[in-house]
Amino acid sequence: MPPTRVLVIKPDALGDLLLATPALGQLRQGLPHAHISAVVGPWSRMIWATHPALNTLHTLEFPGFARTIGPRRRLRPYGMLLRYAAVLRRMHYDAALLFRDDHWWGAMLIALAGIPIRIGHAHPRCAPFLTHALPYDPKAHVSRQSLAVVAALLGHVASDAPPTFFDPGAAASAWAAQWCATNLTNAPFVVIHPGASGPTKAWPPERWVAVGHALASRGWRIVLSGGPDEVELARRVAAQHPPALNLAGATNIPQLAAILARAHLMIGGDTGPLHLAVSQGCPSIHLFGPSDPGRFGPWGDPARHRVVTAGLACSPCSQFQTCPRHTDPSECMQKIGVDEIVRMALDMLR
Repeated sequence: MPPTRVLVIKPDALGDLLLATPALGQLRQGLPHAHISAVVGPWSRMIWATHPALNTLHTLEFPGFARTIGPRRRLRPYGMLLRYAAVLRRMHYDAALLFRDDHWWGAMLIALAGIPIRIGHAHPRCAPFLTHALPYDPKAHVSRQSLAVVAALLGHVASDAPPTFFDPGAAASAWAAQWCATNLTNAPFVVIHPGASGPTKAWPPERWVAVGHALASRGWRIVLSGGPDEVELARRVAAQHPPALNLAGATNIPQLAAILARAHLMIGGDTGPLHLAVSQGCPSIHLFGPSDPGRFGPWGDPARHRVVTAGLACSPCSQFQTCPRHTDPSECMQKIGVDEIVRMALDMLR
């Protein structure tokens, strides 16, 4: 008998939740009548808030992700475990799916909640708490991992996987249409996202300026995007490329998605907004340095969503704060040249 109440655990950030949406789509397709709930961090709730696969969405300040636990509160994660396990126990789930392969806290949570079917990957810290531990490959793409967890519950592997999904909604789409008509007079445009989620992932600001100049000289309008903590960086880039329109800090996630749905191309590093572009069908160029594109690269047609790396022997190192070799800027990003990105962009825009 198929499960009727299923819980999904996913503690990660914006891009990671987007990369898990193919698995959510597969789960709903396989269990059309089940009640499917998910627990995510409040920092990424908006990504799954309107997903049609979910009946209920809960938020939880996952320890280690919220970055709010100080040295005097080392026991807090375990107190939270007991409290939330008691809450989940009262919800009587038949099955729980762990969509992050190394999330031991989530694995322990669903075990303490007494959920009879618990599926994840056989990471050494997670396997003891799971009833079904799938082979663990730390190099596997995270979308394939979450799809494998769903397949283990359903008992079969789907022939094709859905794309990533995010619905901006009618209000955001109307806002984007008006903004483009007013500020771009509906001219074709490219979005550049100069920000990065860690110092070693960053490409020098002057190179974003050079790419913007090169594309603008061929008739493309340039729009800069960025979150609230990237406003100053985008302002510096815009100041050196005055024709650029700067939307950094001026949009919410749905509005940015709706802008990307109208863009001809997005260029940026390994960061969530690039996955947002993929979900909207916007072609994209992803600059990867210390992170692994085989694991976190775009989920889509590689002809439309291209990855650029410097190909250094030490990459990927997965060190996002400081280069282990003490290069600053990190050499794996510094070695990616402006001309290479411009050529690729023009090829895709053609």
